[in-house]
Amino acid sequence: MIRLLRTTDGGWYVSEHRDRHNHALSSTCGEKMHWQSHKHIDKHAKDLVRRLRENNVSLGKVYSIIGSFFGSMESIPFTKRSLKSLCGEISREQSDNDAVETMDVFGKLLDDDPEFKYTVQLDDESRMKTLLWTTARCSEKYACFGDVLTFDTTYCTNLYDMPFGLFVGVNNHFQSIILGGVLMRDEKEDSFRWVFREFMRMMGGKGNHPKTILTDQARAMELAIADELPNTAHRWCKWHVLKKAKECLGALYNKRSSFRAEFHKLVSELYTEEEFEKGWAAMLERHGLQKQPYLPQIYEVRHNPYFRNVFCAKMTSTQRSESTNHMLKRYIPPGCPMHLFVKQYAKLQFDRDQEESYQEKRTALEIPWRYILKRWTRDVRDILPKHLQHYQKDKESSMPSSYRHSSLHLACLE
Repeated sequence: MIRLLRTTDGGWYVSEHRDRHNHALSSTCGEKMHWQSHKHIDKHAKDLVRRLRENNVSLGKVYSIIGSFFGSMESIPFTKRSLKSLCGEISREQSDNDAVETMDVFGKLLDDDPEFKYTVQLDDESRMKTLLWTTARCSEKYACFGDVLTFDTTYCTNLYDMPFGLFVGVNNHFQSIILGGVLMRDEKEDSFRWVFREFMRMMGGKGNHPKTILTDQARAMELAIADELPNTAHRWCKWHVLKKAKECLGALYNKRSSFRAEFHKLVSELYTEEEFEKGWAAMLERHGLQKQPYLPQIYEVRHNPYFRNVFCAKMTSTQRSESTNHMLKRYIPPGCPMHLFVKQYAKLQFDRDQEESYQEKRTALEIPWRYILKRWTRDVRDILPKHLQHYQKDKESSMPSSYRHSSLHLACLE
């Protein structure tokens, strides 16, 4: 122990020194790291951690990245426990004044994009119930590719466990395009009515409804679409229909059963209604399933997943929405506040726009060779006079050429 005291002129001097410790010494370097003196994290490291956590980098990877700055993991001046405590502190800071922060983020997006649109639905206590937003680029895409939409609300990883819905379409490169996002407190019919009504208003009103919309089998969503989008063909996602059949039919639906193969054929391969009706009756008779409770229920709503005479842009499921949800997980940390959710969603939107721009550039510049005249290619020097055309690369004779013929060919090219 060392005791320091100040002198009258502002200096320091050692007043006492004891070479015996009043505690047991740490036997290893790892044990030493857990003393209070090794819990300090400087402001630059804190700022780096904050940026990494906002971009959904896991705690373990954050610690490894910091280790690379210090040269090795052993050289990091604080422990992973200290880092974990800091991450909890950052999360608590981010959740403070979340609604105000969210409006600030929307304000910045509106400054960058004057055509950016958002709308908020409040409950009876003036609290935020539903939040819907879209960008000018999304509106432009909807004008070109808004004939078919998928809408899915399976993503629910945020601080308030609010379902997040995505309006997704497909462009001329057959890429998924994001047309709008909505955070919902509940999935009731009134909430869906408000979402579809406001989304259509943002996209140009009643005269601009999509031809087809694909959703899961939610009854509330079905009723809302029937009221708000009366001229739109509503179809169920085929993947959800088959998934629910697997849950309800149990062992009857296992991979090796003949029933499963026959059921899939009825759902996916038959073209006319007469073929389906005959095939369904034959399947029930063959497997003795007339009294099975689930099959009569799904038969009554058989028109919902039926895609004949319905334009669907080669989409028969909401898996484009679900794949976009999967991408969201790479950008948005679990349990994040609303304003951070919106910021990270904007990054996903930017990356998707970049991918689409690349495909536009690639298809605009790359013209298939068979459509380009030879005189405009690198092989223009290979165009020879009529009496020497049999020496051209694209009209070479199958007969072997002599040294003299080869010399003549080279001379012509020169």
